Amino acid sequence: MKITKFHPLPKDFLWGASTSAYQVEGANLSYGKGPSVQDIKTVPEGTSPLDVCADFYHHYKEDIALMAEMGFKTFRFSIAWTRILPEGKGRINQEGIDFYSNVIDECLKYGIEPLVTMFHFDLPAALDKEGGWSRRESIDEFVNFAKILFENYGTRVKYWLTINEQNMLTLVGNAIGTSNLDGVENKIKKLYQENHHMLLAQAKVFKLCHEMCPGAKIAPAPNISLIYPASCKPEDVMAAQNFNAIRNWLYLDLAVWGVYNNLVWKFLEEHDAIPEMEEGDMDIMKEGHPDYIAFNYYSTATVAADNGDEPVDASKANQQSGMAEPGVYKYYPNPNLQHTEFGWEIDPEGFRATFREIYSRYRLPMLITENGLGAYDKLTEDGKVHDGYRIEYLRKHIEQLKLASSEGCEVIGYCPWSAIDLISTHEGMVKRYGFIYVNREEFDLLDMKRYRKDSFYWYKKVIETNGEDLTD
Repeated sequence: MKITKFHPLPKDFLWGASTSAYQVEGANLSYGKGPSVQDIKTVPEGTSPLDVCADFYHHYKEDIALMAEMGFKTFRFSIAWTRILPEGKGRINQEGIDFYSNVIDECLKYGIEPLVTMFHFDLPAALDKEGGWSRRESIDEFVNFAKILFENYGTRVKYWLTINEQNMLTLVGNAIGTSNLDGVENKIKKLYQENHHMLLAQAKVFKLCHEMCPGAKIAPAPNISLIYPASCKPEDVMAAQNFNAIRNWLYLDLAVWGVYNNLVWKFLEEHDAIPEMEEGDMDIMKEGHPDYIAFNYYSTATVAADNGDEPVDASKANQQSGMAEPGVYKYYPNPNLQHTEFGWEIDPEGFRATFREIYSRYRLPMLITENGLGAYDKLTEDGKVHDGYRIEYLRKHIEQLKLASSEGCEVIGYCPWSAIDLISTHEGMVKRYGFIYVNREEFDLLDMKRYRKDSFYWYKKVIETNGEDLTD
């Protein structure tokens, strides 16, 4: 649809950016924090450990001041479970409680709304050793963690997120260091049993938030990548429907409506992977209601039909584009899209298509919690970072966000990845996403000084004009 009548974004639009605790904080086993699965995993060869990262723990005042200089209306960050509960349950670490209280107060000092993620890939190692999310007890463990957060921060935090990219935890947990399937015979059954427990925990936390924090808003935060068919062949269209259901709609159908997607249920049935349930589980699902939908978007994905008879070469696929599932779908490289330096497809128009699809299905306000370009940024001798490629990427995506908004999609905020350079899960420090450059290398910490990139000044202008001025 060609748009000629444009509508401005809401005056209270939440412009900001995002980080996660294990990728930005550092101080990973300090100040009373216990180990998470991220602290004990083997990082990819050639990438730095997660012990220092951007050292946000010691620089948070400086970093939040820079965000305020950009004009942030919100700052999305996660709370490390083991900084609050070192063993995942039991003893509370007061130093951790105080740290996040200080971060929240620092945001509020500048009029920045804290947007808090409860769980971002960092399950306590002690709970993982006991079986992690595969145990029924994990439901109450997460609810207890959430209760502590609401008790300590509920009067100051208006926007909450439950589980970051639960679909990625299920589909590519091995790639992000969150799943151990060694010796598991039916891997799909184990993963979707864990998924069922996470969904139950999330539904309970939705309800608890509304009981303990009147006026607060809470949402899921999956990674949504709209799936295209490789052609107009009916079998390719159905393959795309299959993957859309498995990758996207399963999580939002359960979060919003409290029901399992029928295509996913059939997929699980075919793999003898129907999760074990207790009486009342689906009632619990229906009792939890999100106030909005947060989602991370980097690109769309494209798939073709697969009859399961031939091996699939998915060597060029990644966590965004998807791999393959014999007899269900297979990865297909989209020849119409450009790629980042790290091989991820770039699809701004797909961003708009994703807004349209989500809003037509669920009719809830939408907030973007990740969208960004990872690149090999270079610091010049005079302290500059010329990241015009990032500006171009973000500009094109914001243009499409504005078009979606003009089409009637209710979009309430935009928080690209990331506010500041941090450790990428797969590529380490060299893959930079931030508006703020952190002067360190992969293994040499240098002086950790902060520098404003060109995109810093550009985004400041975007926020000042509420998205009206997107020029360089």
